[in-house]
Amino acid sequence: MSFATLQDQARLEWTEFERPDQARILVGSATCGRAAGSLEVLQAFAKELDKHDLTDTTKTFEVGCLGMCYAEVLVEIRSRDGLRVLYHGVEPRHVPQLVESQLVKGEPYLPRALAVMAADEKVDLPAFSELPMIGPQVRIVLRNCGIIDPTNVQHYLARGGYQGIARAVAMGSDAVIEEMKASGLRGRGGAGFPTGVKWGFARNAKGDKKYVICNADEGDPGAFMDRSVLEGDPHAVLEGLLIAGYAIGASTGYVYCRAEYPLAIERLQAAIAQMRELGFVGENILGSGFNFEIKIKKGAGAFVCGEETSLMQSIEGKRGMPRSRPPFPANAGLFGKPTNINNVETLAAVSAILEKGAAWYSSIGTDKSRGTKTFALAGKINRTGLIEVPMGTRLRT
Repeated sequence: MSFATLQDQARLEWTEFERPDQARILVGSATCGRAAGSLEVLQAFAKELDKHDLTDTTKTFEVGCLGMCYAEVLVEIRSRDGLRVLYHGVEPRHVPQLVESQLVKGEPYLPRALAVMAADEKVDLPAFSELPMIGPQVRIVLRNCGIIDPTNVQHYLARGGYQGIARAVAMGSDAVIEEMKASGLRGRGGAGFPTGVKWGFARNAKGDKKYVICNADEGDPGAFMDRSVLEGDPHAVLEGLLIAGYAIGASTGYVYCRAEYPLAIERLQAAIAQMRELGFVGENILGSGFNFEIKIKKGAGAFVCGEETSLMQSIEGKRGMPRSRPPFPANAGLFGKPTNINNVETLAAVSAILEKGAAWYSSIGTDKSRGTKTFALAGKINRTGLIEVPMGTRLRT
């Protein structure tokens, strides 16, 4: 099946998802949402929809985290009249009022209403994009989190997914690396090394086999950026890994994810299976002659395994201990072969850059630091959650 056909099918399914004559209930069910009781809220909706005989005209979906973890459980209700309202702090006891008010009477349930999802709604509520926590954001890495069903690859495809790898194989690996250099993307794992330059080192290294690794071993206390992306938009990260593999000439990619992230691992496993079914993993991807496999390696949670050489030791089945450098991973990494390692956020940005182009990405941020950065807001603050802002954004914003 051609990529164009896949896109057409996905757009049809997305159109079905957006149908105005069917109501939709989107429940934030990432780890933060589940901790607040989202699964119980889903059960309550199922019961209440059945009570009102709305099961055939109303569908419920689990979505990722919108970033406002302090407000979970977040529920977006799209009624058949087109009204789209986001509710916060939803508990099972609120569900009967939500269904009765918006789905039966066509009016928002104001005690739990937070915002409308479109600015032109004729309701006395702020638009989602105007909320203080949302307004300053530019969501690239988080572009699909809380918007799509992360278990449905068609949703990802319909919103531009896998256009990046399609463009990559059409332009060639050398051009892909030049595109990454032009974008100005720097590694988001902390070192800030230019991603395109790093890929170039691995591309030029000699070796009969090469590897790419996604570092999802998020060990910093209070950090949950990577987890949220993997739970809410796993295909964005896996597409980035696929592009990195194509660019450097690797045939195998690893996602190293700590076992404390069971939902993220579940999402990754489902996404990889979907990729294989559609031909994005395996042999002759998109008819390009490019063969690629993705494996998941569960980490035991050792903080040191967030360091790339320790991580590779762990994948090899050894104790996670740092190696001296040189040689650097680009020359002698996993199993002694040339290896490129990027973190979750970097790879999620890669798929967007290859889809929309280096010029688009480099127009965001500052002269020396292009693009955006995600931050986990945690601790003794009023609004815990996840944000993504342009590089150069001031703390006062």
